[in-house]
Amino acid sequence: MQRTDRRKTVLVTGTSSGIGRATAEHFSARGWNVAATMRRPEADTALRALANTKLYALDVTSNDSIESAMESVVRDFGAIDCLVNNAGYGVDGVFEAMSDEVIAKQFETNVFGLMKTTRAVIPRMRANGGGSIVQIASMGGRITFPLFSLYHGTKWAVEGFSESLHYELRPFGIHVKIVEPGAIKTDFYGRSRVFVGGEREEYRSIVAKAEKVSQGPAQTGAPPELVARAIEKAATHTGRRIRFAVGAPAPMLLALRRFLPETLFFAIVRSSYGL
Repeated sequence: MQRTDRRKTVLVTGTSSGIGRATAEHFSARGWNVAATMRRPEADTALRALANTKLYALDVTSNDSIESAMESVVRDFGAIDCLVNNAGYGVDGVFEAMSDEVIAKQFETNVFGLMKTTRAVIPRMRANGGGSIVQIASMGGRITFPLFSLYHGTKWAVEGFSESLHYELRPFGIHVKIVEPGAIKTDFYGRSRVFVGGEREEYRSIVAKAEKVSQGPAQTGAPPELVARAIEKAATHTGRRIRFAVGAPAPMLLALRRFLPETLFFAIVRSSYGL
């Protein structure tokens, strides 16, 4: 049986900035133990000051790093009740111009890294009687926009993987949830962005049009704290619902994608980009 006589513990990947940092802060304020992980925790000072929070080095592309971090978290806090798979970044641009290295790194972090941390936490949660795994996908895990083919490929993979996984883990009391942020004001549009192929003459027109639309959320997006609240809601939800869309325009666009004919939805996207 899952222990209830202790403070619950959440492990969050990718807490150096954006949604991950906001999530660590939110769970700390809500009374959880927080294992805030990042590749270089020695560079962080703000999260160390949070109540019930410890920092750990964790590189989601390394099995050894994942195992070491989880062993340390269990030793320090007793168990991992919730894993928030947030670590990731976005590649956008002209797919024709993307190298094998760019493609591999995007999938290694956004997909394979998420799978590795998920796989590592399952036996620990099963031994503890259950828990929750919250996968940070995107509205771009079920709809697409121009020049984000590689990023969309990773997030669609996360959606399919997580949806299937929830069937096999629920009998163990492990709940798999998917949070789908919309336009959120984070480093996704700045420091963390990798843009490829903008110099290609053949694509200059579509790149110019897409840039005007895709970079808008850098100034107008919702704050990451909004997503952090949705993550807590997902983490504590034990019902059958697995998807939680948050931040405009995610709920609206996902509803339109569900109910409109495919060709009409594509026409709306093309029109919004001036294509």
